[in-house]
Amino acid sequence: MADDKITILVDSHAHLDLPDFKADREEVVQRARKNGVKSILCPLDVSSGESLSQGSKLKAEKDYIYLAAGLHPHDARQLTPAHLAQIRKMAAAGQILAIGEIGLDFHYNFSSPENQLEAFRQQLELATELKLPVIIHSREAADKIIEIIKSVRYQLGGILHCFSESWPLAKAMIDLGFLVSFSGILTYERATNVQEAARRLPLDVLLVETDSPYLTPYPEKKTHRRNEPSFVVTTARKLASLKNIDFNQVAEATTRNFFRFFRLKNSC
Repeated sequence: MADDKITILVDSHAHLDLPDFKADREEVVQRARKNGVKSILCPLDVSSGESLSQGSKLKAEKDYIYLAAGLHPHDARQLTPAHLAQIRKMAAAGQILAIGEIGLDFHYNFSSPENQLEAFRQQLELATELKLPVIIHSREAADKIIEIIKSVRYQLGGILHCFSESWPLAKAMIDLGFLVSFSGILTYERATNVQEAARRLPLDVLLVETDSPYLTPYPEKKTHRRNEPSFVVTTARKLASLKNIDFNQVAEATTRNFFRFFRLKNSC
């Protein structure tokens, strides 16, 4: 392990279903476990049969891997009633902890803002119907994220994943009952707005994640193009440094926050 005193960590967002892990998915998961990563939440793409199939396989084989499902804002133009029905089916079967990742991305606009707003609304309304939390992606969309959540009266909270914006969004989201999850972006020198939010947010609303296979933290980024769950330790260490607390405080708190929020039994 990276630290003899390490307790446990949760990677609250890793896309282990993607083809990037096809050749060595089992080895990736075992490396994470050996490095102290107790559990992993894998958000599935409800529009992809391969993603759903691979996610179901992971969950069936490993009880420490949890699932969510939703339509990413990049693909919002593709949303159909069949996708919403699939989420309902998975929720009824107890296969998912949350709907996501959903949200808005006005940086790339791979789907039009109009399509994104509509898909976001529909999935928030479905989450309310199913009494499930949501996992939200927000990029250059802070004001609209908050506006839509309030307009549909969504009140079940969730995770603001891969935080990349600034303090006002973080504060607004925790006031709405959300946890804030930090990825490898936290370790990047230029991410001063993200680091400021990490310093200011209370420990009991924080999570850590990799967003694997994306956003490899520094210094792993120098030698690893692909991110993987074992690297969440680096992000947790950076969070501890920014908050000037012991690493194990961060490990224990972020793990406790995850299990408490999703009302899961924490065996550690």
